[in-house]
Order: sequence, then structure tokens, then C-alpha cells
Amino acid sequence: MEERQDREPRRGPDDGDDRRGGRGGPRFKKKTCRFCEVKDMAIEYKRVDILVKLVSNKGKILPRRLTGTCALHQRLVAKAIKKARNAGFMPFSV
Repeated sequence: MEERQDREPRRGPDDGDDRRGGRGGPRFKKKTCRFCEVKDMAIEYKRVDILVKLVSNKGKILPRRLTGTCALHQRLVAKAIKKARNAGFMPFSV
């Protein structure tokens, strides 16, 4: 039995035009945890200048996928933000 030549060969997930962006690799750089890179940057509820960058303009704590923090530091950041809100350093909402 002859194989038909007019058909296109099957394509795998990394071939050519894939809807998921298979061509050219990832389109963004994976964010790294800023607290892992700089060991001197402590996560404390008094350091509002750091915590404000990890909160949205509505007052919600930003997720890891947006900030790039690792799981350990994300938990510490969440606790510090909640503590800063209760102490009155940060608002609960805008």
C-alpha cells in the first residue's frame, strides 16, 4: 500500500505554528524572587515601601505569578502585609 504524498506530515507540539506559542520559545522572562536574590532585604511589617509594591491599587495582595516571589517569601509577605494593615501602616482597601 502506497502512502499518500499530498497530505502534510503530522505536526508535534513544538513544530511550526502552534497556538500556544511553540515557535521561538517563551515570550517572557521568568521572574525571580527579589527576596532570594538580595538576602539583606528583610520582610517586616514596618517596611511599607517594600510591601506597597506587592499590593494592587485596590489593596489586594498580588499573586506569585505577577510578583515573581517564591512560595516561602510569598507566605511571609502576606503575613507582613496583614500585620501592617492591623498596625495601621497600610490601608485595608483604597
